[in-house]
Amino acid sequence: MAVDEREITNLLKPGVNRIVVQVYSPGYSHFAYVHRGACGMIGWLEVDEKVVLSTGPGWKVRRDLSWAPRVDRVSIYGTGVEDRDLGSEEDWIRADASDWDAARVVQGVGGPIWRRLRPRATALPVEELRVLDVPWQVRTGAAVARSEDPHTDLRKMFSLSAPGAAPALLPRGTSAIWIFDLGESRACLGSVEVTASGGEHLLISYAEKLRGGELLLSDPATYCRMRPTDRFTLRPGRQVVEGFTPRGARYLVFALEGGGVSPAPKFQACLQVTPVVERPLPRLDGVMAGVAQMCRRTTLACLQDGFVDGVWRESSLWLGDAVAQDRALRGISDDSRPLLFAIDMAAEGADAEGLLPSVLPGEVPAYAVTDYNFSWVELLDACATHPGIAEPDAVWQRHWGTLTRMLERMAAQVGPDGLLHNPPGRRLFLDWSPMSRAEPNLTLNLRYLHALRLAAGMAERVGRTADWAEQAGRLTQAVRGHRAADGWRESPGGEAASQLALALLILTEVVEAAEAETLADRITARSLTLDDGPLPGQPALASPFMHHYLFLALQQLGRRDEIHAIIGARWGRWLREGRPTTPENWSIDFPDGSACHGFSAHPLGWL
Repeated sequence: MAVDEREITNLLKPGVNRIVVQVYSPGYSHFAYVHRGACGMIGWLEVDEKVVLSTGPGWKVRRDLSWAPRVDRVSIYGTGVEDRDLGSEEDWIRADASDWDAARVVQGVGGPIWRRLRPRATALPVEELRVLDVPWQVRTGAAVARSEDPHTDLRKMFSLSAPGAAPALLPRGTSAIWIFDLGESRACLGSVEVTASGGEHLLISYAEKLRGGELLLSDPATYCRMRPTDRFTLRPGRQVVEGFTPRGARYLVFALEGGGVSPAPKFQACLQVTPVVERPLPRLDGVMAGVAQMCRRTTLACLQDGFVDGVWRESSLWLGDAVAQDRALRGISDDSRPLLFAIDMAAEGADAEGLLPSVLPGEVPAYAVTDYNFSWVELLDACATHPGIAEPDAVWQRHWGTLTRMLERMAAQVGPDGLLHNPPGRRLFLDWSPMSRAEPNLTLNLRYLHALRLAAGMAERVGRTADWAEQAGRLTQAVRGHRAADGWRESPGGEAASQLALALLILTEVVEAAEAETLADRITARSLTLDDGPLPGQPALASPFMHHYLFLALQQLGRRDEIHAIIGARWGRWLREGRPTTPENWSIDFPDGSACHGFSAHPLGWL
């Protein structure tokens, strides 16, 4: 658990001071937070490096009854919807706390809950306020009866409304919807200063894209169960309304029920920004300059408490994603903290068998991904070339036990055929490409081989004894032995090898010389063919994310011009479509497809 340290000298005054902390948990785990069956907080005050005050039984607590006790998730990945009755809100900052309850000490400072407490490893985000004064669209229509789901109410309200100016006085039985375009997807919170008669409902929601020129409000009946709408029941008079938990969106939506008064709303967005010391981008021309800026915006938006996949649907730290995101960030900054944070978090979450979590710090069995273990090895290896890491050997030594246990567990999954077979209950890999997942799987084995080769290199550098080079040699021979007469296949007798598998064959030197060049020709030709569907005689197209490995293979053969050509064609197409950030797949027409996804911005590092 990370500790946020804040300088508060300028907030204190001579004499008695009051320190008040607001804590919120929806009561369940989600992708970015693991709930251990007990909610609590710990805090202390340091003066001249000495602790002079800490939380304990002398503190007072009060439950904030303005918050609904039971709420849905904003998605299958995220925290809770916020449903608040501001008429029941207490001024907890200035309230007389004499009748509050004494804090219950769940565990003292030395308890196991706090055992892994440590200073924050990444930069503390700061907030930037942006006034929202020109709506992208205003809609008016009928009010709707309140249901248990604020997002369902918003969708119904939207369907009953039409574009038009909002009246100065908003009668009861009517509603107005204001939509603001931030210009790009950002981590943010919408807020509004508004006048109410009391009892009106205000909905604040977050959307990321348009469909047919109209705002696309997510459907919670689809796979991701997205319902990113918070509800506030207003009190009489003028008030400022803002949520607690940062969300993410390009479009901020405010829907207000009429109360027979003039609401005179003043809107703003609170943008979450993680400070980064940037290097200037290289001098690029035309399309490449535009692609670099598009990737830069994505990379910075997806840098929060470390790397996150996207700002709207999940805001989760996926172990595999960090490989591509690190490549992107080092294109503009020497900041190594997000890389080291991902490495450390994964190691702390290793299970009893030595396998690593796929979503950090979560325990998400449905998303236990085998090849993300190999991604962690790639992150370790990346320390050797990172401009912000002076002693990569120290990082490797710190995690040597975790690395050894994980690779021992993988070695136990190698069958009599000499190939890795996926551990039970885990996904082989997680990717948008339609490539085959049949086993024994060529792509999975090549990812394993790549990890063994990298680990062997690290062992040699730090003088450790390991048989990973020998294992890699045996696996190389086993893979070569399964080559079909008519070429490489994803599994024996199965589909032809995917574009990603062909790249990994080059990267791991399973193929060399003329055959490697021939496969590189096929890889390049497929990527430069801007048809994303299956094509006869051509390998399955790799996702934007997995093009990172295609670029590694092409670089290994000295074909950097082709890397740039592919970036110009495929990422340039997004630029020509007017996308400000990189989406998660070549097409995001599916309902909850992300328009700002960090792993797709890796060309920033290649440019």
